[in-house]
Amino acid sequence: MKIVVVDDNESMRKVLRAVCEGEGHQVIAEFGDGTGLLDYVKKQRPDVVCLDFELPGKNGLELLVQMDAAANQVDVVMITGSEDPELKGHAADLGATGFIQKPFEQAQVIDELREIAKTRAIAARAAAIPVVAEPTPAAPAGSAPQVATGVVPRSAVIVDDSGSIRLLLKGILGELGIKVLGVAASGREGIEVVQKFRPALVCLDVDMPGMTGVEALPQIRAASPQTKVVMITGNAGRPIVEASVAGGAKGYFLKPIRPARVEEFIKKLLQL
Repeated sequence: MKIVVVDDNESMRKVLRAVCEGEGHQVIAEFGDGTGLLDYVKKQRPDVVCLDFELPGKNGLELLVQMDAAANQVDVVMITGSEDPELKGHAADLGATGFIQKPFEQAQVIDELREIAKTRAIAARAAAIPVVAEPTPAAPAGSAPQVATGVVPRSAVIVDDSGSIRLLLKGILGELGIKVLGVAASGREGIEVVQKFRPALVCLDVDMPGMTGVEALPQIRAASPQTKVVMITGNAGRPIVEASVAGGAKGYFLKPIRPARVEEFIKKLLQL
């Protein structure tokens, strides 16, 4: 992979370069702060940016937001020595696909890069497969609306405002033999797509603009009671978990998404 290293500590940049190149990757640029980084990412399209949180000027989270990782198809590994317990979840919700806590062992960096390489490969395969499905037949004209009583076996709908997350989950589910019938980028759109397709599974993001996943969950459950809903979140705090369980969710995937964990959970949930 083509990697950019961003850290204000020159020694740390040298360590990260050595680890990345030792794994066969190419470090194509180094930055001591965020100056010029956004333009470089947009023009050069690296595969990965290793991004320190504590930087002069704009911090790593501010740069992550402005980088538009999904649009530029770049994976961001946030690196920090901060002890803030909520930082990892916040970075994941903003689009970070990896997280390294300082001080770190070389093996931790290697593991994160291998996971990212795996997810990029899955997403690339998924991008070549279109989402094509026939909606559930509509009720006859003039008839009263009915609550769905069944679901389409081995099928799913993905509701997430991140295009990269939707693509990755589509790939993971496809490799399990689960057909993605539809995708949505908001809670309200997700309700409509679930009503239309009645999938066996819904992957529902918690943090979305407008109607959140937690707000959409009861309406999705009402529209298709037999559909199993799994939440997606970077924050596994008690309020989120309790609200999801109260709304009828079967569990949650924690961002950054790790394919092996998702596969294991889905196999058990759908008894594959």
